[in-house]
Amino acid sequence: MAKATKKQVLGRGLSALLKDNSIDETNTNLVVGSIVEIELENIEVNPYQPRTYFDEESLRELASSIKELGVIQPITVRKIDDKFQLVSGERRFRASKLIGNKSIPAYIRTANDQEMLEMALVENIQRKNLDPIEVALSYQRLIDEIQLTQEELSVRVGKKRSTVTNYLRLLKLDPILQTGIRDGFISMGHGRALINIKSASDQLGIYEKILLDKLSVRQTEELVKRLKIDKKIPNELKKQLPNYIKNSLSDINSYLGHKVNVTVNGKGKGKISIPFHSKEDFERIKNLLQ
Repeated sequence: MAKATKKQVLGRGLSALLKDNSIDETNTNLVVGSIVEIELENIEVNPYQPRTYFDEESLRELASSIKELGVIQPITVRKIDDKFQLVSGERRFRASKLIGNKSIPAYIRTANDQEMLEMALVENIQRKNLDPIEVALSYQRLIDEIQLTQEELSVRVGKKRSTVTNYLRLLKLDPILQTGIRDGFISMGHGRALINIKSASDQLGIYEKILLDKLSVRQTEELVKRLKIDKKIPNELKKQLPNYIKNSLSDINSYLGHKVNVTVNGKGKGKISIPFHSKEDFERIKNLLQ
């Protein structure tokens, strides 16, 4: 019998300690700073919540834990008229609803809209497993809506300024690449390497190669470096090519179906580089040269 009683108390978590604490909704000062049991139906979600996706399996696991042990850590809410609004703890809130709980222990505090946004963003950044793009968007919202500098932001979130900058730079990537990072197809390291490419089409081309060849971050960095060199050299050499080569390049490119690279040294010696994209493409070029 003793074990059963202990189990029942344990399963109620913090609720067992709160017992029948009630809220006088006509006097906010009596509840601000208190931890009380609040009906779930009287709580609305935080409109400033930066996380838009909640993993269903993770929520079910949390719900199972709450069903077994109760809510160990209270959520945080603010009082608005006769309702309460979540400041933090939406996963606990959702998991409690998932198992049919009617109420949840909550810490009540005061907060204006700006403080709500800042608390929600910072709490999520520090405690939740946000993907890099969600973190970057949260940082950008703090900068835009609370008028923080990157230096002030780094202090608020407890990160180096260089770390904050690296996250924010991800937002310069093509939206397709941002989605790839959010969905886990490529990592933040891949994204940081691709930021150094200005052309969106080149970014997407390397992104496809990363997926196709399963390139590591280091391999991607090397590929980006080679691309930048390849783009730089032809422009420099084009100015140095003799007229007899310049005048023939268009015909050669048209005949081979590719843009060839021609290099010439000071003695007039040089080489022609012909790119190909597949075995079939190589065979086609070989036949043309025979």
